Formats: sequence, C-alpha cells, structure tokens
Amino acid sequence: MKIIFATHEGVPIYGGGPYVKMLHTKQHLERLGLEVEFLDIWQPREKILACDLVHLFSANFAVYNLARLLQMRGVKFVVNPIFYTRRSPGFVKTIANIDRLSRHFLRGMWWDWGFTRDICEWSEQVLPNTRDEGTIISRGLGISPEKIRVIYNGVSERFLEADPALFEQKYGLKNFILSVGHIGPARKNVLALVRALAEIDRPAVLITRILNTGETPAVLEVAAQNKRLLIIDGLANDDPLLASAYAACDVFVLPSQFETPGRAALEAALAGAKVVITPHGGTRDYFADLAEYVDPFSIQDIRRGIEKALNAPKTPALRNHIAQHFLWDKIARDTVEVYREVLER
Repeated sequence: MKIIFATHEGVPIYGGGPYVKMLHTKQHLERLGLEVEFLDIWQPREKILACDLVHLFSANFAVYNLARLLQMRGVKFVVNPIFYTRRSPGFVKTIANIDRLSRHFLRGMWWDWGFTRDICEWSEQVLPNTRDEGTIISRGLGISPEKIRVIYNGVSERFLEADPALFEQKYGLKNFILSVGHIGPARKNVLALVRALAEIDRPAVLITRILNTGETPAVLEVAAQNKRLLIIDGLANDDPLLASAYAACDVFVLPSQFETPGRAALEAALAGAKVVITPHGGTRDYFADLAEYVDPFSIQDIRRGIEKALNAPKTPALRNHIAQHFLWDKIARDTVEVYREVLER
C-alpha cells in the first residue's frame, strides 16, 4: 500500500503538533509495512498520482486547491481536518450556509469554514482528533456522521523512559511547573498563564518557540518580572532535554483557549507529570477525569488549578491510561484499518 502525506508548506516551518504527528505517523505506518512518502510537488505528475491514497493533514484554504485537484483527478484521499472552534455547531452551520449563498451570488466571496466543508465533502473519510471536533464537522458543516471516524493523536513511547537527571543537572530545578508551546498565538493563552504563575510561589519553566506576533511583547514583559520563571527557547521534540524536563517537573500546564488535545500534555503525562489543561477541544477524550481542568479565560481559575495539582500526590493512573490508549503504534494500526476500508470500497 502506497500512501502520500500532504499538507500546506507552512507546517514544517511552524512545527508544532501537526508536524510531529505527520513524522510519527509515517514512521509507524512504515513499521507496519506501508510505503509512505511526503508530497513533493516538483516530482512528475504521474509519480505524484501513482499512489493508492493521499492522506491530507489540514482542511483549510492553504490546502484547498490541492484537495480540489485530487478530487478532479479522481484520486482518493482521507483528511485529518485539524479543525476546531469554540463556536456552537449552529453558528458554524449558519456561516457555512452564508458561504454557499455568497459564492452563488457574489463570486469571489469565500468564508474559511466553506473551504473546510468542501475538503471534507470531497474526501473519502474524515479523521478528526477528538469527538468534539467530529461533532462540529458533522452538525456544523453538514458532513455525514458515517463519513467521520475519530483517529486520536498519539504520543511517543520514549517519554515513558524519560530521565529527570539531565534537566536537573543542567538547570538545577526539579518539581517545578512546566509549560511547552509557542509564545505569540492568542489561542495558546500564555499571557494568562504567566500572570497566574506570578501569583504562585513555585519555580516555573516555559519551553517555547517565541513568535513575533500576537501577545508576545506582553508575555515577555510579564515574564521578565517573575524571577521564579525560566524561559527556554526552542527545544526540538526529539531533544532528550525536553523529555527530561517532562520527567523533572511536578505539574504540566496547558491552559489554551482550546486544544485537540495538546500533544505536549500527552508527552508530559507519559513522563509522569500531573496535568492541568483546558476543557475545550476534546481534551477529556484523552485525559478523562485524571487531569485538572481550568477555565482558560480566568487567571484565578488557572492559578487555582495549578495550586490544586501541586498539592495532589503523583499517581501512575494518568501515565498508565495514556500508555494503554494513545501510543503511536496503536494509532498507526487504527489508521491502517481506515485506509483498508477506504480502498476496499
């Protein structure tokens, strides 16, 4: 079985969850005997199209033309939409309907969610990361529930073996508060996090990539006033120091406006950290009742959740839960099952 992975060109530049997901999914599918290639747009067209299936990561305007050309050429593809909004399905449905009308009467007028709907309609199967994402796609964009199957995000088994010693020796810190992600995008809610950390008498670490956008200046200004807060810029996902930080921390915090589900939180949980996380985006699919959920729009609730987690004992329950359900090997096998069902139709 030959599969081509495709997405928009910004994914490897930005990094983050989708990039890591593509790399690990490819690696584990190849272990199962599949031939997987990343799309190379400069290859001859015949070679690009000579595959059994295309797996598209993202369903937005950046991949719209690619999806449309695949549909026009009769090339089967499945899509991991990476689509979520805190708006209600009814609101999404209204905007999607306005998109249809505006396209008909006002040529050249497009709405973002219309791109997502079209790509999902053209695909053979829609593979959201959470049940909440699937609900929005079904009820909001009008995609048949029979066409939707949740394929969860995975986590690397190597975080089970993470050793805290490397981080402790380098930075002299242990049992601290940790967060991993980008500074800049408002969705990541780092400004609210650093304001909450300013009120907590415990060392904290942000491992991050600092983007020149959004709330970055305000985050750095508040962070500079907190002598207990250390910012480490730019550790790669496969850096042993990152895994060691997960193992060395006491509590991992990801109070984003939403997450689907927050790859770094999965990694930290697998390394043994207690997790404080947003309830929005389908995180309960992954963390069940084994994490502390906080209102991302309340600095005081973020502080409350962190302090509650700091005062709770560490147990292996969350670690065991993640290891049982969300390692990449299981996710890859679930993905192969979808591919086979699609190709047998």
